[in-house]
Amino acid sequence: MRSGEHSISEIGKRTASRAERLIWDDARVFLAVARAGSLSGAAELLGGGVATMSRRVGRMEVALGVPLFVRHQTGYRLTDDGETLLPKAEALEEAVLSLSAEAHVGAEAAGRVRLATAENLANPVIIPTLPSLLERHPYLCVDIVTDVATVNLHRRDADLAVRMVRPERGNVTVRRIGALGFGLYGSPAYVAERKAGPNAIALDHDRFIGWSERQSHLPAAQWMERTLRGRQPALTTTTLAAQLSAAKAGLGLAPLPHFLAREAGLIQLPVTLAIDQPIWLVIHADLVASRRVRVVADHLAMVIAEQRTRLSPPNGAF
Repeated sequence: MRSGEHSISEIGKRTASRAERLIWDDARVFLAVARAGSLSGAAELLGGGVATMSRRVGRMEVALGVPLFVRHQTGYRLTDDGETLLPKAEALEEAVLSLSAEAHVGAEAAGRVRLATAENLANPVIIPTLPSLLERHPYLCVDIVTDVATVNLHRRDADLAVRMVRPERGNVTVRRIGALGFGLYGSPAYVAERKAGPNAIALDHDRFIGWSERQSHLPAAQWMERTLRGRQPALTTTTLAAQLSAAKAGLGLAPLPHFLAREAGLIQLPVTLAIDQPIWLVIHADLVASRRVRVVADHLAMVIAEQRTRLSPPNGAF
């Protein structure tokens, strides 16, 4: 073979080697920038430098021949090509992490799973059950996002979600896994001192704690609008936690989830609200077969099923 000539096998080896470096070294940086939204955030996630993050993203864009991010002063946002590449990079990440996990312990799920859900489900219901999940799958990382108003599964802001509102569109699969029951509650002191009496269902003289105009679409807000018929609530809030605190302080009555109100020591009035909400498990369609996502989804479905009576007592159980 003359100097400068290379065998097909040598060229293939170099090409394969380059592909390996591109696929794993650069793809993990691509994922980190996509998740953090900035080079500095990606550098913090991976323990590298900002210059390294920038260089590797640029190298990947050159190799693929397409821009993957739009650079703004506020950070990095995925382009359409970047969005297309994202699930492939995540599948690669899952495969690499799964191989690493199996080399140590065998069959555990591995990788990062982003779960979007309401804070009133995340803190008291879901998070306390995660130790058992992570004990079974120590190579799993669960990101919980409670700012669900800004999360879009179709845009891949999260892998799956537990929601009370069924998505009407998007590339997702939807399954009902339970229900969240609501009742009308007040503090023991407020209920005892009601003008109509503690057991009366007449509400004409009661004070109410309601939702702000931004949440007027919620079933609880719509029930209150029908009930008050033009009267103003004594207090409006933008969070369920604030409503719970206001009810505990004796500021009035509020339609609240049974489990939160009862565990806070509030008293339920014998009023049927008919605003119970279904609990939906929503998964991005491209991830339905993903082991890491499936493990978390199955765990969530089991948790909601096991806590069925807590979340929605039969007939309100006055």
